[in-house]
Amino acid sequence: MKIVEASGLGLRTRRGWVYRDVDLTAEAGELHAVTGPPGSGRTSLLLALAGRFPHTDGELRRRGPAALGQVAGVHEPDPTLTVAEHIQERLLLLGPVPRRRRQLVPVAAVRARRAYRRDAFAAAIAGAGSTDTPLDPDRYGRDLTPVERQVLGLVLASLSGPNLIVADDVDAGSDAPERQWMWAALARLADQGYAVIVSARAVEPGSTAITHRIGDPTLPARTELTLPPAALVAPRAAQDQTPEVTA
Repeated sequence: MKIVEASGLGLRTRRGWVYRDVDLTAEAGELHAVTGPPGSGRTSLLLALAGRFPHTDGELRRRGPAALGQVAGVHEPDPTLTVAEHIQERLLLLGPVPRRRRQLVPVAAVRARRAYRRDAFAAAIAGAGSTDTPLDPDRYGRDLTPVERQVLGLVLASLSGPNLIVADDVDAGSDAPERQWMWAALARLADQGYAVIVSARAVEPGSTAITHRIGDPTLPARTELTLPPAALVAPRAAQDQTPEVTA
């Protein structure tokens, strides 16, 4: 099932193109990676695909809700909460899966949301396919390494049972073994049935990710845009709806 269909997608401002002419189709169970040089618009593109950022050109169709993983400056761990508290808070905010949506939400996410009062951490980790995760449930957000921040973001994103999960700069600040582990974890997450789209400087050799490179060197590189936080988060009611989005 096609979750995201972008055709000729672009964002142009008074300063020029942020990104342009992007064609990307992601189906459930697929892992996609957007690569490109600094200033190529990777973050803006990811947020647009998730419905959290505008685009000015092309068409975008998305089936079902999307969730953000780690996106620096936009969606990050709270420095004062532990990993376990992040998970418990998210589960409490989400509440039980409505009966009318249970067939649309991955079984693992339903189980995690039912277990929030007892084994929330273990259920959430298992639901994201990351039983070998390096996360310590008692570690505070301010102390997390770049890889741990990415993992926590992916786990939290999976709890809402979205169709699409996006995460930015998944290879930032990591060494070779950590990058190898991260790409394997992303592949396992896709195997759970999510469409997963991430950005990275490069894709790890041997990864099953479908790669999309943006930022043609013949085009001027543009810096990322910054919007107020309120403009980056879709209303909760809109996130619970599942119609296609067309622009």
